[in-house]
Amino acid sequence: MTPRHRKKLPGLWLMTDERVAPDLLVKAARRLPKGRAGIVFRHYRTAAPARRHLFDTLRAIARRRRLVLMLAGTARQAMAWRADGWHGHGAGHACRLLLRSAPVHNAPQLHRAVAAGADFVFLSPLFPTLSHPDGPTLGRVRFAALAHQAGVPVMALGGVGGNHRPMLRRLGAAGWAAIDGLTGQS
Repeated sequence: MTPRHRKKLPGLWLMTDERVAPDLLVKAARRLPKGRAGIVFRHYRTAAPARRHLFDTLRAIARRRRLVLMLAGTARQAMAWRADGWHGHGAGHACRLLLRSAPVHNAPQLHRAVAAGADFVFLSPLFPTLSHPDGPTLGRVRFAALAHQAGVPVMALGGVGGNHRPMLRRLGAAGWAAIDGLTGQS
């Protein structure tokens, strides 16, 4: 990650999810702290025109509020859609002009993400979540072990909220992300 990006990397992230109505995502984006937050736009299963429309709506908000906007997909798509970065597992250092994040759930994924050039990772799930209610969680000990070996900033995801900030710092997280915790769905 370049020093320019490291200085501006937000510690708060809104993750989009098809379970949440678009109007609630838009409201949540408008509530994010100006200049200190980011959005990871996923919506993988949304039809192309609707996906692009929602992305453009969030991009307009992001520009007005100085938020970082990441697009789940490829670096090429993120550049075409004028995102600030891309989020995913793809290989290589495709575009150093864009930030790159990756989803990580275990040590092998963490090592692959860092080797592939991720500037930062979303490590999850720390705690049980509404989006994956029966899924396994990392818990504090495994989360901290992974975060401390990452070598890149780690954002905690999965059942976390603003009230967890002091604990997250102790675990090695540079910030946190949420879906339900930022959209009022919890």
